[in-house]
Amino acid sequence: MAILTAPIQALAAVWSMVVGLRVTVTNFFRPQETIHYPRQEVPPSHLDSFRGHIELVGADEDPAKARCIGCGLCAELCPSFCLKVVAEELPVDSAVCYPSQAGTDLLMPTPKFRAAPPSQTQPRKLLSYHLVYHTCSLCGLCVQNCPAGSLRFSHDVYLAGASRGRFEFDLMERLRGQAARGGAKGGKAHA
Repeated sequence: MAILTAPIQALAAVWSMVVGLRVTVTNFFRPQETIHYPRQEVPPSHLDSFRGHIELVGADEDPAKARCIGCGLCAELCPSFCLKVVAEELPVDSAVCYPSQAGTDLLMPTPKFRAAPPSQTQPRKLLSYHLVYHTCSLCGLCVQNCPAGSLRFSHDVYLAGASRGRFEFDLMERLRGQAARGGAKGGKAHA
């Protein structure tokens, strides 16, 4: 029996090599699916499922103004503590209807987990919104749970930098810049 072991092992090795060569040859003649950056860039149609850093969504009536209601739920839920939301409380006006009370479930898909904003009764004005992206885990809890539909993932696929400061964003300033360039209205994010 020992005399047959060596030829069987040799045949198994040859068969393994044939299987590996078949995979290699098959993929060699397929169209190339990777790109050679920076000589080529990813077409925008291929970025629909890309999850870049988060960014604010502009209001429909004024794209330079965020939909954010300043509730701070995103910062509370963030497991990485990478969000800093500063808002001031406004006097309560019963005639004002805030986005969190106006059927915002239509703005975002229904999340599996949704917590109530910390302060639904006290209206707030957003003063600043900062993201420290180098500590973000891209979990998406902030986007899923935003009661105003004010957050989304960007399509900033070419983000690169040599220092940590390059990955710390003032998202309100970024939103104003996008609005000035005429991009990033309501729904989709742009790089």
